[in-house]
Amino acid sequence: MTISLNKARTIIRKTLAKGREMDFKPLSVVVLDAGGHLQAFEREDGASPGRFGIAHGKAHGAIMLGIPSSAQMARAEAQAYFINAVNGVFDGKLVPVPGGILLRDKRGDVIGAVGVTGDTSENDVIAGVAGIEAAGLIAQA
Repeated sequence: MTISLNKARTIIRKTLAKGREMDFKPLSVVVLDAGGHLQAFEREDGASPGRFGIAHGKAHGAIMLGIPSSAQMARAEAQAYFINAVNGVFDGKLVPVPGGILLRDKRGDVIGAVGVTGDTSENDVIAGVAGIEAAGLIAQA
């Protein structure tokens, strides 16, 4: 199973709403399916154009490694050589900072990943988790 376009749009809409509710800086949100393919993306007015690459890198790393980007950051701090090597394998598309969140269905199966960027990494996670939970899915941040 993978994330539907409808669920991806709900996640984005609710993530952006949470960011506005909490007065975060303009956010960008990407949703990838279980194979790491783009399902949906939105960049709020005022967000810099480079935010797609950052959001995508957070989500891409989560889905490709099977761990959220917060865990990748911890791994980078403990074993920088590993994350550098993996980033080479993935053509430099890994962004190992919080904001890359695994999507799980009710059974616990990974069905995709969300990448959020624009504010602090911690705030990116808060907004992303809110969007995922509003869509009735489980966030692994």
